[in-house]
Amino acid sequence: MAAPRYKQLVDALAADIRSGRLAAGARLPTHRGLAAREGIAVVTATRVYAELETMGLVSREQGRGTFVRDITVPAGHGIDQRAVATDAVDLSFNYPALPGQADLLRHALREVAGSGDLDSLLRYQPHRGRPQDRASIARHLRSRGIVTDAERILVAGGAQHGLAITVMALLDAGDVVAVDALTYPGFKVLAHAFRLDLAPVPVTADGPDLDTLERLCATRRVRAIYTMPTLHNPLGWVMPVADRTRLIEIARRHGPLVIEDASYAYLVEDPPPPLVATAPDITLYVSGLSKNIATGLRVGFVVAPPSVVPSLERAIRATTWNTPALTTAIACRWLDDGTVDGLEARKRDDARTRQAVAREELAGLRPVGHPSSYFVWLPLPEDARADRLTAALARQHISVSTAEPYTTTTHTPQALRLALGSTDLDRLRSTLRTVRRIAIEDAHA
Repeated sequence: MAAPRYKQLVDALAADIRSGRLAAGARLPTHRGLAAREGIAVVTATRVYAELETMGLVSREQGRGTFVRDITVPAGHGIDQRAVATDAVDLSFNYPALPGQADLLRHALREVAGSGDLDSLLRYQPHRGRPQDRASIARHLRSRGIVTDAERILVAGGAQHGLAITVMALLDAGDVVAVDALTYPGFKVLAHAFRLDLAPVPVTADGPDLDTLERLCATRRVRAIYTMPTLHNPLGWVMPVADRTRLIEIARRHGPLVIEDASYAYLVEDPPPPLVATAPDITLYVSGLSKNIATGLRVGFVVAPPSVVPSLERAIRATTWNTPALTTAIACRWLDDGTVDGLEARKRDDARTRQAVAREELAGLRPVGHPSSYFVWLPLPEDARADRLTAALARQHISVSTAEPYTTTTHTPQALRLALGSTDLDRLRSTLRTVRRIAIEDAHA
């Protein structure tokens, strides 16, 4: 049986893209133009492009048209962390490390080995963590302006696991979650896995467009608001106090929970009070120690209203049973003895230095970011193509992320997200210089 006409056209265009006859970045005819050229209905042309987009072969941009994607950039680039060649520079993911961190770990392991409770660390632990560990986290959070008790804290296997148990315990498939139009890819992955309906909210220079959020909550049953008020990833803004107050007012008026992701909050000195400090009864505060200590130390925590703690505890049981006691014990020792505070201060200084390098080396390209952040958002020149640029940089052994993993709208901006914390300063400087050169060349290609 012959394939339908639209399917034949999809196959033909797909073959042209895969063979290179249609080059990456090429603009395809408009829907109406394709319909006229092929003698099909406009609705059929729309169906053709939609299927090619699902296949990852084209991208549609509002007001600009449909473009051929660079298919040498692997699917999931910027979301899935893959092994990077030893001669490559990874600007896709942040794993900032400071000199001496390995020595800290050696010392901590010796201390744990000599402690009296070593045998207890080899046994099952309470699902939400040992009381003494949760008490250490509570003491640490007081420096963040969060006054809470250990009963409201659950220890998780990193901040991503904290987000996962929050979604798993409190949301159902089909629930509407308000998110920024550009947001953390790890939450998008969770939303896809749990079949949540993400409702994008436009962003401003300082945070989400709260007028749009208000209208959204008034017209749809929004079950949660996911937000990063202190050091947004990827845009780097810190939400002003007045906007935080209004966001909480919106949540109280319309009923959604607030999921506050504070993974990068430690990089901001003297930030406004976190949302959980203002509204502990409706806010789940999620953070961890991977960014401020080491990415391999998978210890996170959730501060939750007492009413939902049992549900979160069951989610931990269903996923990991408990966080490994050995790593949690080491992390909490460092919380108590000031090691974490010292590492955070050093990383803030390091991030400020790297931001200054980025602003210098990317001059003229309008990088966006917080002065003490480990990443920048780089809007590209008008005629540049992010996927084509990503492929060109990959050929130079440089890995970067496009805007696609961060985008929750149907329109994906032409931009890159550059992680600054995964290589030494000299190599970072030369790599950013290459990014700037190739971005300018691509815009004029």
